[in-house]
Amino acid sequence: MERLRHDGVVVVGAGLAGLTAALAAGPRKALVLTPVPLNHGCSSAWAQGGMAAALSEGDAPELHAADTVSAGAGLVDPAMARLLAQEGPEAVRRLAALGAPFDRTADGGFAQSLEAAHSKARVARVKGDQAGRAIMEVVTVAALAAPHIEVKVGWALRGLLQDADGRVRGVLAEHDGQIIEITAAATVLATGGVGGLYGVTTTPAELTGDGLGLAAQAGALIGDPEFVQFHPTAIDIGRDPAPLATEALRGEGAVLVNAGGERFMARYHPDAELAPRDVVARAIHAEREAGRGAFLDATQAVGEHFPDEFPAVFAACMAGGVDPRVQPIPVAPACHYHMGGIVTDAEGRTTLAGLFAAGECASTGVHGANRLASNSLLEAAVFGARAGKAAALEVDPGTRPLAATPAPVLPAEALKRLRAAMSRDAGVVRDAAGLNRLITEIDALEAACGKAPALIAARLVATCALARTESRGGHFRADAPEVKAPKRTFVTLADLPAASPFRFAAE
Repeated sequence: MERLRHDGVVVVGAGLAGLTAALAAGPRKALVLTPVPLNHGCSSAWAQGGMAAALSEGDAPELHAADTVSAGAGLVDPAMARLLAQEGPEAVRRLAALGAPFDRTADGGFAQSLEAAHSKARVARVKGDQAGRAIMEVVTVAALAAPHIEVKVGWALRGLLQDADGRVRGVLAEHDGQIIEITAAATVLATGGVGGLYGVTTTPAELTGDGLGLAAQAGALIGDPEFVQFHPTAIDIGRDPAPLATEALRGEGAVLVNAGGERFMARYHPDAELAPRDVVARAIHAEREAGRGAFLDATQAVGEHFPDEFPAVFAACMAGGVDPRVQPIPVAPACHYHMGGIVTDAEGRTTLAGLFAAGECASTGVHGANRLASNSLLEAAVFGARAGKAAALEVDPGTRPLAATPAPVLPAEALKRLRAAMSRDAGVVRDAAGLNRLITEIDALEAACGKAPALIAARLVATCALARTESRGGHFRADAPEVKAPKRTFVTLADLPAASPFRFAAE
């Protein structure tokens, strides 16, 4: 096996969290590993709405933090929410200084949209729905120009290296069919979410929870894996992944109607179209299950301005045979974001020495049971920078990693089976019978394919969803609709065979 020694920080993942961590690690050397070309295979580049931050008069970080806590349905860590909101404005300004072309008002301020569960219009955007792509373009340019950063494209994570004390000493990576052992003083996982585990998702299909699964296998503490956010308005035109109709459309006045043209959201929540995402997703799911269908009608709110104001949505609709200027857009809930992940502190440190995590694969405590709209890019920028700075201070202990075997890769047909089962049984609406059926399917796939990281990630979601016998935020149990006292899930992989009870810790 080829061995490389990196004198610095290894960052796995090249989305906003990963590249921000690499930039922040300077002048310490940072080696970024990504299995796909830059700006491909990461949710950051696909994000439409923008970045939430208190940038306008009449708004304040305290209000943003309060909205974050409220949306999280009792499970948000208030101190982490305050930190995110306080450092948010500077994170947006830092990206603007790099060249991110945020929309501006006539007086030069940031133009900001209103999105669901925000008490103020505070989402900084780029051409309506181009924020993620524009931000990633400027961050990528900055990373490639930084003398301390080396990017290796086509390198896939296949394992974590640990020494005899359990400290993470680097990674196993695969490149051109060969396994390479890379040792480093610190490792930052920025491997994204679990959308690729679901049959209907708005995220890149490559994101199958590998970082989460490998960290759990190494013994890291995992937080809240059962909480998956389903975006209510994926564009239902038969594409995989499903394109997204940004929430900003509803902020601009677009309405949800059924096949009969009836607005239905007021029947489910007093805030109607601007209700929290989990409420809107379940309402659309219910309308579709009842055979009434669900459509986002922006013909009056946006109409002829679609090509200029929401070019990504417009292009996706037109490619699917829908002209959103004159037709309602067919929509369906789709897996969009994983609130759970590898537990970290405010500096990105996990419970394993030498291992850091940032972005969607991490569980910082800022999202709780239901992520507030447009807090994801913000979290990646704020906590990615914090993780990179902290990782750069790690001293190489000089210990030798134990021999490691690369994790198995789930074959395509097995992944197809898993995706169908996850959408069916761990989706918008769940119950014990479905979750038990899903766990049985995961057992069968693991027996046939080995402990692939995707299966470990799926098991964490399914088993913790079965253990949480209540409905909260993005986790809705049809057989347990009541809400219990708020308690976060903290679990290790070693806890899972016992199935129940889990170790819950009160917030």
